[in-house]
Amino acid sequence: MGTIAEVQRNEALLKTGALQNAILNSANFSSIATDEKGVIQLFNVGAERMLGYTADEVLNKITPAEISDPQEVVARAAALSLELGTTIAPGFEALVFKASRGIEDIYELTYIRKDGSRFPAVVSVTALRDNKGGIIGYLLIGTDNTARKQAEEALLKAGALQSAIFNSANFSSIATDAKGVIQIFNVGAERMLGYTAAEVMNKITPAEISDPQEVVARAAALSVELSTPITPGFEALVFKASRGIEDIYELTYIRKDGSRFPAVVSVTALRDDQGGIIGYLLIGTDNTARKQVEEERTKLDQSLRDQQFYTRSLIESNIDALMTTDPSGIITDVNNQMESLTGRSRESLIGALFKNYFTDPALAEAGIKRVLSEGKVTDYELTARAKDGKETVVSYNATTFHDRDGVLQGVFAAARDVTERKRWDQALRENTIELEKAKAIAEKANLAKSDFLSSMSHELRSPLNAILGFAQLMESDSPVPTASQKSSIDQILHAGWFLLELINEILDLAVIESGRLSLSLEPVSLPEVMMECQAMIEPQAQKRGISMSFPKFEAPCYIKADRTRLKQVLINLLSNSIKYNKAGGTVVVACVLSTGGRMRISVRDTGAGLSPEMLAQLFQAFNRLGKEAGGEEGTGIGLVVSKRLVELMQGAIGAESTVGVGSVFWIELIHDTDPHAEYIKAASTSMAASHIPAGARTRLLLYVEDNPANLKLIEQLIARRTDLRLLTAQNGRDGINLARGYVPDVILMDINLPGISGIEAMKLIRLDPVTAHIPIVALSANAIPRDIEKGLEAGFFRYLTKPIKVNEFMETLNVALEFAEKAVQSEAFMAKP
Repeated sequence: MGTIAEVQRNEALLKTGALQNAILNSANFSSIATDEKGVIQLFNVGAERMLGYTADEVLNKITPAEISDPQEVVARAAALSLELGTTIAPGFEALVFKASRGIEDIYELTYIRKDGSRFPAVVSVTALRDNKGGIIGYLLIGTDNTARKQAEEALLKAGALQSAIFNSANFSSIATDAKGVIQIFNVGAERMLGYTAAEVMNKITPAEISDPQEVVARAAALSVELSTPITPGFEALVFKASRGIEDIYELTYIRKDGSRFPAVVSVTALRDDQGGIIGYLLIGTDNTARKQVEEERTKLDQSLRDQQFYTRSLIESNIDALMTTDPSGIITDVNNQMESLTGRSRESLIGALFKNYFTDPALAEAGIKRVLSEGKVTDYELTARAKDGKETVVSYNATTFHDRDGVLQGVFAAARDVTERKRWDQALRENTIELEKAKAIAEKANLAKSDFLSSMSHELRSPLNAILGFAQLMESDSPVPTASQKSSIDQILHAGWFLLELINEILDLAVIESGRLSLSLEPVSLPEVMMECQAMIEPQAQKRGISMSFPKFEAPCYIKADRTRLKQVLINLLSNSIKYNKAGGTVVVACVLSTGGRMRISVRDTGAGLSPEMLAQLFQAFNRLGKEAGGEEGTGIGLVVSKRLVELMQGAIGAESTVGVGSVFWIELIHDTDPHAEYIKAASTSMAASHIPAGARTRLLLYVEDNPANLKLIEQLIARRTDLRLLTAQNGRDGINLARGYVPDVILMDINLPGISGIEAMKLIRLDPVTAHIPIVALSANAIPRDIEKGLEAGFFRYLTKPIKVNEFMETLNVALEFAEKAVQSEAFMAKP
C-alpha cells in the first residue's frame, strides 16, 4: 500500500499543476513565455516584481527584446552571427536563436525596468515544442544577477513548462513529498551533484546532500529568529516555506564524490487545490563563481589595506620630509619628517600653502610651477623655516602625479636636509685642492726619481763598462792567466754582470712605475719568439747540465703582445727556472690555449720549490727569495718587472709550487689571429688598381722593424710591386746605417725598437745632410691620438697605425714616393750651373 501511495503522490506532483503554480507564483524568478514570434504570452509575478510592469501592460504587446538593453542585443546578434556563421538580425531572434536550434542557452543580459532603471540578469532560454516537436514559443527564465542567481522560474502552457524546467542543466530542481523524501531530481541536479535520479529518488532527503554542520547552524538560527524550536534536518531547510514565507538562502551541497560547492537555494511549498502542503520545490544554482569573486574581493580589500599600510610605513620611515600638494600648491599630505622640519603638526599643515614654510615663498612657489611645467625638478634648494625660527637648507626633488585616466592630481615632493652635506662639500673642495697639490708634488718626485735613476744608470754604466771590458781583456790576454788570476777575473766578471743586471732591472721598474713605458701591442708569432728565447737561454742551461724542452708548433700561432717585452718576460722566467733549479734538472715549456681566448705559456722546473709563505711574497720587489731558497742570489725585482709588463700587455701572471718537487710559472696573453691573410687578399685588389708606368725606374724602400711577422707582411706587400725593392733593419742603429749607405727613396719606421726608438732614429736621419730629404713614414701600434700627434710633431712624413689598412698604406706609400721624386728633381735642378 505504501508503494501505491508514493506513486499517487508523485503523480499529484506532476499532474495537478501544483509544481507549475509554485514556479509561476514565485517572486524570485522572472518567467516570460512568448509565442513563436516572440510576443509575450505569460508574465509571472517574479517578472512583474523585477521589471515593474504588470502582466496586462506587456501581454500580447511587446517582445522580451523591448525590455532588454538594445546595444547588448545588437552585440549579441553580431557575436552569434560570427560564432554560428549565419546572419542573425538584432532583436528577439538574437535572444532565442540558439534555443530555436535546439541548443541549451544561458547568457547574461541587462533588463530595463518600467521606470528606466536597469539590472543585470542571467537568462535561460528554452524552446517550447508541441507533441510533434514544432516550436510553439519560448520560455525565458531570468534571475536578478545583482543578488546573484537565486532560483529558477518557469512559465508556459500545460506540460511544456514543466518539461522545459526539468530538462535544464543550469539549475538543480529537486521536488520532495511532504516529509522531504526526494521525488524529482532533474538533469541540472544530476550534473551539479553527481548522483543519478535513481540513486536518490524515494531514498533520501535534501538534508542528506547538504553540509550537516550548516544544517544544524541554520536550525539554531531559525529557532532564535522565529522563537520556536526547529529540529536540525530537512525541517530546517523548508521551515519558512512551510509557513508561507518565501525563502532563499546559501548552503553548501556535498557531491557524490565528497567534493563540496556553495549553492543559492530557493524553497517553495507545493500545495494542492485546498492549499495543503504536498511537498517542496528546491531550486538551486552553483554559487562557486560568486563565492570566488567575493573571496577575491575580500583578498583584494585586504591587499589594498596592506598596501596602504605598507605605503604609509614607507612614507613615515623615509629620512626625507615628504609631502603632496594639489596643483595650486596646497598641502594634501605630509610625513613625520615634514612635521619635524616645520615644527608643525600634520593636521595644521594639510590645507596650508606649501610656500608659507620657507624663507623665500616666491622661490618655493616657482619650484611648484616648474614641476607642473617640466614634470619634475631635482636638487632644488630651499631654506625651510620652522615654527621656532630654526632654518634648514634642504634639497627638493619633486614630480607630478596623475590618476589612472592621466588627469593631473598634484605634486609629490621630497626634501632632504643638506646642511651637513654642504659642510662636507666645502671640506671636500678644500681636500681636493690639497690632493691636487700633493699629486703635483708626487709627479715631480716621480720625475725626479726617474731622472735620478736614469742619471745613476748612465754614471754607473760608464765605469762598469771599463771594469767589464778590461776584465774580459785580462781573461783573453797572453800569457794565459794563472788559476788564481782566472778565479779573480771570474769573480770580477760575475759581480760586474750581476751589477749590470741590477741596474737594468731597477731602470725598467722606474720607467714602468713612472707611466712612461710605451708598448706596441700587435700580433706576435709565438713560435718565432720561442725559437729566439731557446737560442738565447740554452747555453746557460748547458753550463748547469739542465735539459730543456720547448713546444713544437704545427701551425702559425700569434698572441697580442709587445715583441721585445714578451721576450724580456720569457727570458726572465727561463733564467729563473735554470738559476733556481737543481743541477741536472729539467725545464719544460708548454703553450696551451685556455678558456676565454687566451694563450697560457708555462715554465716548469724541478727546483726546491717554494712554500705558500714564500709564494705570497713572490711578486714583491726586493723579496730575495732566491737567497732564502738556497739558490743563486738575484736582484729581487725581475718578477716584479715581468708582472707589470704582462699586465701592460693585458695579460696575467702567476705561479704554483710544491716544496721538494718544483715550481710552475705561467703567463696568459690574448690569443690573436694570423695578421697576414686578410692583408695579402686586400693587397691583391689594391695592387691591381695601382697603375705602374712602363719603364718606371725601380725605387728603394727601407723598413726598420724588429717584429719578423710585420717584416714578412710588408715584404709580401712590396713584392707585388715590380717598381719597388725593399731593404730591412731590425733596430734603429742598423736602420740609420742602411739609410746613410743606400739613401732609399722612402723609409718606413717602427716606433718601439730595441735600443734607440724610431723617433730618435728618425731625428738622427734628419740631421744627416745625405738623408735629410728622405720622407719617413711611421708604422706603429701606438695608436692613441697623442702618440700620432707627437710623431708628426717630431718630423714623420706620415703616421700610420697598426694593424695597417692596405689601401691606406699603398696610397701613403705612393704619396711618399711622389714626394721623394720631386725632391730629387729639385736637387738636380739646383745643382745645375
